[in-house]
Amino acid sequence: MLTDPFGRTIKNLRIAVTSRCNLNCIYCHREGEDNPGDEMSAERIAEIANAFHELGVKKLKLTGGEPLLRRDICDIISSMPDFEEISLTTNGIFLKDLAFDLKASGLDRVNVSLDTLNAETFRFITGGGDLNRVIEGLRTAVEAELTPIKLNMVLMKGINESEVRKMLEFANSFNKKGTNVILQLIELIPNSATERFYLDPTIFEEEFARIANAIKIRDMHRRKQFVTPFGVVEIVKPLDNTDFCMHCNRIRITSDGKIKLCLMTNETVDLSGLSGEELKKAISEAVRRRRPFFR
Repeated sequence: MLTDPFGRTIKNLRIAVTSRCNLNCIYCHREGEDNPGDEMSAERIAEIANAFHELGVKKLKLTGGEPLLRRDICDIISSMPDFEEISLTTNGIFLKDLAFDLKASGLDRVNVSLDTLNAETFRFITGGGDLNRVIEGLRTAVEAELTPIKLNMVLMKGINESEVRKMLEFANSFNKKGTNVILQLIELIPNSATERFYLDPTIFEEEFARIANAIKIRDMHRRKQFVTPFGVVEIVKPLDNTDFCMHCNRIRITSDGKIKLCLMTNETVDLSGLSGEELKKAISEAVRRRRPFFR
């Protein structure tokens, strides 16, 4: 098992398979990749994933950029070791065309980025994206049983905070058919262009707690999940949150093959040229260098 000096055992691996994206969302932090190098081959992704699996990591999430831009994404998925769960985060634009192929390749579930149900607002946030394609992709993902599905909604003041209840009810509309769709209300990591939109997602906690039938605390980041009559909503708050950091059991691999010790810092460990026991040794050493980040 990979356990850092603060007692946090790594159970989740997050691999960015590309830094490319077909959208230009105003809040995108690009997984902390400012100047990525060449993206890894499918074979290299599999080699790194296998090393983490052998070291005890249980779950894998494939991210980007937009991972569905890779023409070999299904090959990547099918080459993965036997993780307990393989998931993928996508903007949903290509999901309608690929959902069933992704499922057949071994993908278990998806996270879909969806910040609004208003087409004009969606175009503003994404730099011109087509909301209808995302919704069609989401429905196809439900049909392909890429579930449970999580809808990632980045909360932004003056843009989408009035849509939280509507988004929750939209997610819950799929659950009436027996599908598990959860809304994730995500804290904006502000940059110079978006700091004026910042809004703490925990302002909704009191309302959710008041109407919830149950409140669950997840191992991952100690996130609160509210089971309400309108649907299930989970709050993801990484900033100024000691519980979040002290219960982080995830580690990230950049699209060019570096371990990123924390999303909020620039510290990386380059795995280039390493394989076999040397690769696993470098991974173990990187985990020993992990420190909680408190802004």
